[in-house]
Amino acid sequence: MSVKPFHMGWFMEFSPDEWNGPFGGGGSPWSGEFYVEMAQALERACFDLIMAADTLMVSEAYGGSMETYLKHALLVPQHDPAPLAALMASATSHLGIAITLSTMGYPPFLLARLCRTLDHISHGRFAWNIVTTAENHAAQNFGLDKLPDRQLRYDMADEYMELVCQLFDSWEPGAIVMDRETDVYADYKKVHPINYKGKFFSSRGPLNTAPSPYGRTVFLQAGGSPRGRTFAAKYADCIIAIGAGVEGMKSYRDDVLARAAEAGRNPNDIKVLFCVTPTLGDTEEEAQAKHQRMITNPSFIEQSLAFIAGITDIDFSKFDLDKELPHLTTNGEQGSLDMFAQWGSGKKLRQLVIEASGGLLASVELVGTPDKVAERMGEVMREVGGDGYLITSPSMKISRRYVSEITDELVPALQRRGLVRTKYTKTTLRDTLKEF
Repeated sequence: MSVKPFHMGWFMEFSPDEWNGPFGGGGSPWSGEFYVEMAQALERACFDLIMAADTLMVSEAYGGSMETYLKHALLVPQHDPAPLAALMASATSHLGIAITLSTMGYPPFLLARLCRTLDHISHGRFAWNIVTTAENHAAQNFGLDKLPDRQLRYDMADEYMELVCQLFDSWEPGAIVMDRETDVYADYKKVHPINYKGKFFSSRGPLNTAPSPYGRTVFLQAGGSPRGRTFAAKYADCIIAIGAGVEGMKSYRDDVLARAAEAGRNPNDIKVLFCVTPTLGDTEEEAQAKHQRMITNPSFIEQSLAFIAGITDIDFSKFDLDKELPHLTTNGEQGSLDMFAQWGSGKKLRQLVIEASGGLLASVELVGTPDKVAERMGEVMREVGGDGYLITSPSMKISRRYVSEITDELVPALQRRGLVRTKYTKTTLRDTLKEF
């Protein structure tokens, strides 16, 4: 039976690789070469994109100390992904390059300028992953005592997006004429100040970078809470999601696409990619044994809880692993917290960690041989309705072995089933995402 292919991306960080294992990059990937090689491997496997997450702080959320984060290299050290994006773009020709940039960390003008620059460098393959930042420690690095309320952050982000899009449009198509006879590079009549004055942001404009021949920068966003879903549905070309099993994945996708339709958008223009953490083995027994070793390792439990604490601003070291969580709310990532906690399920904290397979990163369990996992990925997409997956790993640590397992074992199994592309037919990321 003919099956519609789905999209593939990889969710990573410009942070230490799996440094304490035999197939890592040694823990000092700061020249970017390790991740450039990874990007090239993903391009050989015809991935749509690679996306770099980012944070702007050293967390103390777990146990009220930086110790666990620094000990395990969780969310730190973390280097600026923008220069890495330029390196990866220059070393590839089809792979989309997405990076996380915070609406708190960048003034709108500088962010629009950076996006436009990277879009030119990548020849239309750059994407901005929009985040509002959800950690008080990050806010304190920018002169704030604490984060604004989550609702206010989204209100600010709505205005931020309006301003950035106006800056993108401040040069009309055809503004650059390069008329050698009249010695005119750009037509001043087609470049306009925007004189934007909002409640939170203002900017005279125009943007001082050349307009992009590829149109507006591709937007990525992850919205978990109801307000976050509305924001993602309004702006995102590609939505990063985590679903609680097939039913949760389908429910999320249906909901966010309905919100997009309510916002006046064509839902078919949006791709929802679900995070997964495949565990592969030559046999089913080998894969299951590998998975069990990982989830029962005490270090895994600690790292997972610290990771979840870091993105929700809740200290999970205070809770008994063998008891249910009390109902919790946060000014951090409430959607991620709700997904992890499975309120009302009766599950103990230890079981929640195991099911999350490493900090809210697994939408559905994928453990087995490459052929079995490929078959399961196809089944899930048929039930969910689309649109693809973001591969990642527990705590987002990467080794050369894991990259190779995905690109050289899992992807060929998917390709044999017609589930993913075998070659690129488009040149820009936007067109690649719209290919099917």
